[in-house]
Amino acid sequence: MRVLGIETSCDETGVAVYDSEQGLLAHRLYSQVALHADYGGVVPELASRDHVRKLIPLIKEVLAAANSQAQDINGIAYTSGPGLAGALMVGALTGRSLAYAWNVPAIGVHHMEGHLLAPLLEENKPAFPFIALLVSGGHTQLLRVDGIGRYQLLGESVDDAAGEAFDKVAKMLNLDYPGGPNVAKLALKGNGEAFTFPRPMLDRPGLDFSFSGLKTSVLTAYKQTADYPNKLADIAASFEAAIVDSLVRKCERALKQTGLKRLVMAGGVSANVRLRAQLLDLAQRKRWQVFYPSPMFCTDNGAMIAYAGCQRLMAGQQEGLGVTIKPRWPMVELAAV
Repeated sequence: MRVLGIETSCDETGVAVYDSEQGLLAHRLYSQVALHADYGGVVPELASRDHVRKLIPLIKEVLAAANSQAQDINGIAYTSGPGLAGALMVGALTGRSLAYAWNVPAIGVHHMEGHLLAPLLEENKPAFPFIALLVSGGHTQLLRVDGIGRYQLLGESVDDAAGEAFDKVAKMLNLDYPGGPNVAKLALKGNGEAFTFPRPMLDRPGLDFSFSGLKTSVLTAYKQTADYPNKLADIAASFEAAIVDSLVRKCERALKQTGLKRLVMAGGVSANVRLRAQLLDLAQRKRWQVFYPSPMFCTDNGAMIAYAGCQRLMAGQQEGLGVTIKPRWPMVELAAV
């Protein structure tokens, strides 16, 4: 089965063609970073309009790169949630309309399920079951994954997601948008032990996360510490160290509690160099396995949507003629494949 995937949940327009036998045939991604940079964050209306402008040209480009025409496509997958309502609607309406015109089935894909399954695009892919750490701008979750659609939520952030905390700290440090990657870049130049920031909720049982108090500690340190040449880099590095330490130790706790030996990490924050290194070190010491998507598939992309949609379409799932988007959509509500 050959599937066209469309991702428009936020500020990146992603399109891909995935073939169930040949794998990923082509993918393209257009980022709106430059569009939103002057505002210091994503402006939903501008994001929606830019998706309208870029989506059809990207679809044509990807089909050409995949050496495919309309008659070669057997199904269309689009992100139907969670995300920005207007942005989701652009991709959903476009995808459903093309499916109707080409007389093929369509499927709405959960954005975070796309991230979760992104490591399955790699040559070295994890087998079920495994523990998944999903870390992005809007989500920080630990799940037990027994198959596609067979998810058990083990823990999640009770306040800010890890990626959200990165973005807010970036604003405190007066870093440019997008904040998270710029904090991580600055942290490479700093000393992660210069400041002692809290690791919230590690002193109690359970697998939930909290990063709001950590964010407040960073702000206090920024305001109360005298300026010195490497102050910003040291704060960034110490903040990153606290986030990573919290994530790694909760992953270790989840693997021990479940007895599983495979860990998958996905989402935008999964590209973080320190986080990858520490999880790999943990896995080597404990003789566990850890899996990540390629860096280009950590952020939002069409390939993950095409892959996830292909699995569900092959299982016989599809949408009706109506178009439904879900800006808020718990992943545990998904049907199993």
